[in-house]
Amino acid sequence: MPYSPVPHPSPPTRRSALRRRYRRGRRAALVPVLAILLLGATLPPAPVALGVGDRLFPYLGNPGYDVAAYDISLTYQANDRPLDAVTRIVARATTRLDRFNLDFTHGTVGGVEVDGRAAQVAPAGEDLVVTPAHEVPAGRSFTVTVHHTSDPRGEGEGGWVRTADGLVMANQADAGHRVFPGNDHPSDKALFTFRVIAPKELTVVANGRAAGRTTRGETTTWVYRTLHPMATELAQVAIGRSAVTEHTGPHGLNLRDVVPEADRKALEGWTARTPGQISWMEARVGPYPFENYGLLIADASTGFELETQTLSLFERDLFTRSGFPEWYLESVQVHELAHQWFGDCVSPRSWSDLWLNEGHATWYEALYAEARAGRRLEDRMRAAYARSDEWRAEGGPPAQPRAAEPGRRISIFRPVVYDGGALVLYALRSHIGAAAFDRLERTWVRRHHDGTATTADFVALASEVSGHDQSAFLRPWLYDDKTPPMPGHPDWTTGKPA
Repeated sequence: MPYSPVPHPSPPTRRSALRRRYRRGRRAALVPVLAILLLGATLPPAPVALGVGDRLFPYLGNPGYDVAAYDISLTYQANDRPLDAVTRIVARATTRLDRFNLDFTHGTVGGVEVDGRAAQVAPAGEDLVVTPAHEVPAGRSFTVTVHHTSDPRGEGEGGWVRTADGLVMANQADAGHRVFPGNDHPSDKALFTFRVIAPKELTVVANGRAAGRTTRGETTTWVYRTLHPMATELAQVAIGRSAVTEHTGPHGLNLRDVVPEADRKALEGWTARTPGQISWMEARVGPYPFENYGLLIADASTGFELETQTLSLFERDLFTRSGFPEWYLESVQVHELAHQWFGDCVSPRSWSDLWLNEGHATWYEALYAEARAGRRLEDRMRAAYARSDEWRAEGGPPAQPRAAEPGRRISIFRPVVYDGGALVLYALRSHIGAAAFDRLERTWVRRHHDGTATTADFVALASEVSGHDQSAFLRPWLYDDKTPPMPGHPDWTTGKPA
């Protein structure tokens, strides 16, 4: 997720710290609660919110199970009305479960079933605590069915975003559970199926490939399935008066672009650049990792662009009214495209590993700007170096970012993980050489394809590929409060404009 420059047609500048986001609503999901009133019985422990131990989001995710697949059914009527929904989750218990938690808020729950039998459910913070009729043994697969609503109304940080003619999703970093219940942490990736019923005059798109469309009366049911596992924060369902164009990219790759109907012609010049951008990325990091790709250009004011898997989200005004030069807007497109490798295909094990996503996307954005328009990478990195100590003081080191500001969870997306993360990559390439660095990038994607990885994994692979232990070199770049000297540039200084 980078900055979005719209609507400020000033000289190109990064705006990661200036995103506008909906403020997070604090209303917990409303659920029916069954009390145990048996005389003399021992009451179970009170429901509590749990988490998987993420340093930045302690209550995000849930222990005790791994999700294999989501099947999410949504019925849409208007963007100011809750959607009726059913979410089915297939998971495997990693320990014996007499109860377990799901992340969910901003909707009502009508009932929960585990393996077809009614279960008890109670709210706890932004969790649902589910008690099945019978405990689930360790190692066994089980299915959870949640009947709920999904409410696009109100303010908040992410989840549903209302557009001029419908809805899109923006779930980063921790807002997937504002749309559907699940294990809302990037460490637990799963396959997704979306089934969406909407008025027949509207178009629905989602991650993955189309798997069916049926019109009955005044509504159409659309079905999409992913072929690769996906983190919940990367889920995308878009509903509106959209035009969908399909064409062929490198190696026969299916390309699918979704734009407002009225802007189809005006936006063709931008969507037509995707094949060349994919070829450019493949030459540097290897084959595109998913089943398809495209741009989702929405008539919405979000303040950001977002790398939802296979279908990157962009604001319409970025291309129609921004006033920025073409090379700059193309570099923003490449930023989101690069995330398909770095962040989507290889996802962070924890949110402290965010620099692996944003640092890499910024790196390839900057390389593309150099190749496309002669905007020298060295100049950008020198400018970043000058501000690096300031960024670290504001947001922490790249691999140990500070927690979000109260009430602004999206504030973990600070400059230190963008250009600060790219600066780490520039230092490493200067230290081990361009050839070893290129091998590292390709090997990273190949080894962790469709999985998750940590900063420690990156340091270990850099050591393996370069033939020398890189931990002593990378540790201060990743974790120190002050920026180390830049290899090959003893004249670079921090604290002064470059």
